[in-house]
Amino acid sequence: MINRCLLTYEELEAGESYTLAGLKKINVRLTNLKPFPYDRQEQTREVQRHAGKISIQGIQPKLSAKLSVKNESFELVDKDGEYIIKPQVNDYPELPQNEDLTMHLAQIVGLNVPWHGLIKAKDGSLLYVIKRFDRLPKKKKLPQEDFAQLLGATRSTKYHSNMEKVCEIVEAFCSFPALELENVFKLTLFSFLVGNEDLHLKNFSVQTTLKGIVKLTPAYDLMNTTIALVEPQEELALELNGKKHGITRKDLIDYFAPEHCYVKKEHAIKILDSYLKQIPTFESWVQKSFLSKEMKEKYMKLILDRAAILK
Repeated sequence: MINRCLLTYEELEAGESYTLAGLKKINVRLTNLKPFPYDRQEQTREVQRHAGKISIQGIQPKLSAKLSVKNESFELVDKDGEYIIKPQVNDYPELPQNEDLTMHLAQIVGLNVPWHGLIKAKDGSLLYVIKRFDRLPKKKKLPQEDFAQLLGATRSTKYHSNMEKVCEIVEAFCSFPALELENVFKLTLFSFLVGNEDLHLKNFSVQTTLKGIVKLTPAYDLMNTTIALVEPQEELALELNGKKHGITRKDLIDYFAPEHCYVKKEHAIKILDSYLKQIPTFESWVQKSFLSKEMKEKYMKLILDRAAILK
């Protein structure tokens, strides 16, 4: 088996975990990264211990961390964390590997995503790490709200909406809605293509920059949830054209793009074609990812099935 960098997927010498180039993308002064100092059992305990103390929430367990270049490691914190760490989940195998791969695929098609990668714990288990995009130097934060907050929805009602409403929120709050609506279309199209059926209200957020511009945040929480679930029932988390299942090319290209994202059909087709042309690249990344052989096969089968629907 070829040994690869957990951050870049590039080939490595046996026994190594990261390329120097990969480490430099975390911090230009970083030349080594020690194993995360908690095994899976200890990670679970730390998640429980930190629950309620950090500002990030959700079903998937999360930890807040800072990077210590001096100590060459990620260190857990209760506040002012600069990174989110997601451990393995017993009921849903390989979620860290799945999310990291999906975020790489999103970057390939041109979606805006934060720095992210996989790290190894002291017991060899893999964790997903993503850099927070609402943090600035000197502990400053950018104002940010997700769409559930803007709609007054709760965690239990984050699925009780539709993609048309998402577009209305963008129009109401973003400084340059035409640009952001195209981004909504691109993200929705990508999510359908890769089986991300968890694009709910809390996975859309707006952020106010230091110049006062309100815009969509980078994409986050992207993964192929379809292969992670035992019996997936839906294709999108929020209704589009009145449905969550049985989505077609017409729903996305003829209806959603021109009528709600104000993306002309001809341009929507060009975006779709650009995504489909990346499928060989997708396959290359899937094959060199850290998913198991079974999960790799499921991931690619889903992409090819969805691509056939979109052609």
